[in-house]
Amino acid sequence: MNRRDSIKALGITALSTAVLVEACKQPETKTEVAKPELEETAKEAGREQWEIDRDKRLKSETFFNKHEMATITVLADIIIPKDDVSGSASDAKVPEFIEFIVKDMPEHKVPMRGGLKWLDIYSFNKFQKSFLEASEREQISIVDEIAYPKKARPEMQAGVAFFSRMRDLTASGFYTTEIGVKDIGYVGNSPNQWAGVPDDVLKQYGMQNVKV
Repeated sequence: MNRRDSIKALGITALSTAVLVEACKQPETKTEVAKPELEETAKEAGREQWEIDRDKRLKSETFFNKHEMATITVLADIIIPKDDVSGSASDAKVPEFIEFIVKDMPEHKVPMRGGLKWLDIYSFNKFQKSFLEASEREQISIVDEIAYPKKARPEMQAGVAFFSRMRDLTASGFYTTEIGVKDIGYVGNSPNQWAGVPDDVLKQYGMQNVKV
């Protein structure tokens, strides 16, 4: 099983539960907003003006510094690399998604920043360089130590907790984009495209020779 298959096995059943469902539980905290702009409101049908203004405010703020964002990008692409089927996590703008989610859900701030700091300290102790400066082989070796909770050494639990959070955020961001939806082969409903019961299903029930 490659890394992408591992993410699918872990993520498709639980990724939305880990982040997206949690997002739905967040209390709506209204903030003082400017006067509504009619043109923008028309473009954001179904949303309150305070929601539009809140999103604008969050997008205008910066939480992670450049080094942290670069590290997040490397980690995201290790978790979901580019392959023959689709682009990588960074191609799907997952790092930007994580930046927004962390601002939107502040409970992620301390664990994410602390985890990134832990990662650099561990890399410095092991390779005398930050995780971002480490070679690809060195980066993967660190990830392998924290990506599998049941196999990880007890002293690696801080890294395991951070990577599990990073993996959930990455999978949630990726599989809610157009690239991610195409990656899992989801088509959705296509009107006027039904061509009848598939041959393999008919054969399974011994109805391949039945004329309708």
